[in-house]
Amino acid sequence: MSLFWFDKTKHICGNHLINSATENLALPETVRRRGMYVRKADRIDIECVARGYITGSAMAEYELTGMVAGETIKPGMVEADAFPTPIFTPATKAEEGHDENISISQMENLIGSDLTERLKNLTLELYNFSHNVALTKGIIIADTKLEFGFIDGQLTLIDEILTPDSSRFWDATKYQPGKSQANFDKQFVRNWLTEQDWNREPPAPPLPEKIVSRTSMRYEEAFSKLTGSTLQ
Repeated sequence: MSLFWFDKTKHICGNHLINSATENLALPETVRRRGMYVRKADRIDIECVARGYITGSAMAEYELTGMVAGETIKPGMVEADAFPTPIFTPATKAEEGHDENISISQMENLIGSDLTERLKNLTLELYNFSHNVALTKGIIIADTKLEFGFIDGQLTLIDEILTPDSSRFWDATKYQPGKSQANFDKQFVRNWLTEQDWNREPPAPPLPEKIVSRTSMRYEEAFSKLTGSTLQ
């Protein structure tokens, strides 16, 4: 799915992709079908998150403070409501443990105001474009996480992009604010983990096979809807 989106968005921002690992690379079979051959980047240690709809940690923060990422949000929003315009909510990039949401002013203190503005604008442009593309396929991209780095001095899109692991994909035909949405992402796994008795620190409990299977089915359906192809 990242290959699909890297190609779709390359007119907005260059990316680190050289080619997919299926293209004549001497890699193990277990990796060949799901890997990418990429250029090495100097990663910017910020998670760049765009949110078009209020849910997840943004909803939790809003209910407590009326704010999201340090910005005041209009009152009266309910689960899965669309923001008047998509918002940018950065987070720290943690090597271990949990990423932490930060405000834009905190991000500016970490990497400077100029780079913060560039990342914010790029993130929102990529989100708006992909949201519109996905909507024509029956999927709402509620939010997504992007990562950037520098390659030969150029700001570059890296890591994965717009997958069910890095984004919330909702079924547009069943969208109804005020409740949890029918989805094609890892929310199914999140919900199962929330119900388990553990301290929310790594390692997480092992996933039952039925959870893995049902999550895989959701991912495959999202891939098919977006790309018009099937996974072989």
